[in-house]
Amino acid sequence: MNSFHRRALVSFALLPALIVARQVRAQAAAPILLFKVVSPRDDVVVGIEAAQLGAGATPPVQRLAAMLADKGQLTLWQYASQHGEGGALVQAPLRQVVVFRNELLRIEPYTTPLAIKAPGAAK
Repeated sequence: MNSFHRRALVSFALLPALIVARQVRAQAAAPILLFKVVSPRDDVVVGIEAAQLGAGATPPVQRLAAMLADKGQLTLWQYASQHGEGGALVQAPLRQVVVFRNELLRIEPYTTPLAIKAPGAAK
């Protein structure tokens, strides 16, 4: 067996491990949940770390609403589409905003096909 065949065999043997490592990295890089907050004046897309919402049987949107009802206000990151590294579009934190419970009409989950960048991630 020549060196080309050995390298090809090793490459194919390591391929499943690389795929699993890439999936784990992608899952670890998306701990942010996005929500659309609608008020009489405007609506914004905000993000919160999944760990801040905690685990529970209720949907994340209900846990966020309960957290807002308990505290009265929350400081969250406003998200917007931006060009990330390599020119690809990503959902990135824009600025921190305070959401007050008495100015809200509704909170709804926000889905996006774009990658979600965590606050504090390298720009």
